[in-house]
Amino acid sequence: MKPLPDSLFRQILIAHFAATCAMAGVIWIVQLVIYPQFADVGAEAFPAYHRHYTDLITLIVGPLMLVELVTAIFIVAKLRTTPGMRIFAISGLATVALLWIITAVVQVPAHERLAAGLDRTLIDSLVLGNWVRTALWTIRVPLAWGMLEVTWRRIHEQPLDADGISPMTCRISS
Repeated sequence: MKPLPDSLFRQILIAHFAATCAMAGVIWIVQLVIYPQFADVGAEAFPAYHRHYTDLITLIVGPLMLVELVTAIFIVAKLRTTPGMRIFAISGLATVALLWIITAVVQVPAHERLAAGLDRTLIDSLVLGNWVRTALWTIRVPLAWGMLEVTWRRIHEQPLDADGISPMTCRISS
């Protein structure tokens, strides 16, 4: 296995943290502003409004969720480090997986039903159910930060080998 340089690993962790923070911000805006405003759109205008919303929000959350998922998988699959880091990484991946499942099983079908027309009961249910995703993305921020913190401390406390690689480095196949 070829060593993954610390600088690349840090970049992956930073991308992961950035995507997580962005999604936490987006989910709070959706939860507190966008979903509650659905009920204020008139029944006649709602299908077009909802279609426009889902098209645009997908352009924002799709790439962020994908970066978050891919980096979380990479971090868990390739990491060779302390047990503390593993707890952050595995917990982070578990919450990402749970978020994808909830999104696919609950949120997407609810939006598909809303595409047919305004349903205030369904909107109320969407807002209520989205609190779970809001909580999970909020929890993910300190998990992602924890990985950065542990890595930063390990890199700066450990001497580098001749190739400039620290002992906490993960390995990739050549």
